[in-house]
Amino acid sequence: MTDLTRWTAVDAPVGRLLLTAGPDGALTSLSVPGQKGGRTVEPGWRHDPGPFRAAEEQLAAYFAGELKEFRLHLRAHGTEFRQRVWDALDTVPYGATATYGEIAARIGAPRAAVRAVGGAIGANPLLIVRPCHRVIGAGGALTGYAGGLDRKLWLLTLENGLPDPAPAADR
Repeated sequence: MTDLTRWTAVDAPVGRLLLTAGPDGALTSLSVPGQKGGRTVEPGWRHDPGPFRAAEEQLAAYFAGELKEFRLHLRAHGTEFRQRVWDALDTVPYGATATYGEIAARIGAPRAAVRAVGGAIGANPLLIVRPCHRVIGAGGALTGYAGGLDRKLWLLTLENGLPDPAPAADR
């Protein structure tokens, strides 16, 4: 088996998405334009929309508000710690949010590991399908998102996952 990377681009309400897959068709990345650490097409990659049909269909249904859980074969490469954090992201349901501290607790990491958890979330190569946009700051603030806070807000609004604003007396 070769180490061939296949890619395609998909138009979406949040911009043109770049999807990559390995030789077995597993989705290895989903990047948005201007993403911090996002991928760009490299020499030697093969443009081949074939492996991405299910991803395209599911993304279209998600953006139409008809899909709440992706069922795709994903493969992201990262340290064991990052893998644990990314797996925890998959447990945050559609329309809900979790804090960085809650993600740390889900993987059994101490409270002091919140920054490391944030770093792992920021390194998530599978935006949207692995829902790092559902992670918010402890006070409900929309902090950090490699795809940009405007996209994070858009995705949370799509999912109706924005927390209720704090009463004026609590601000």
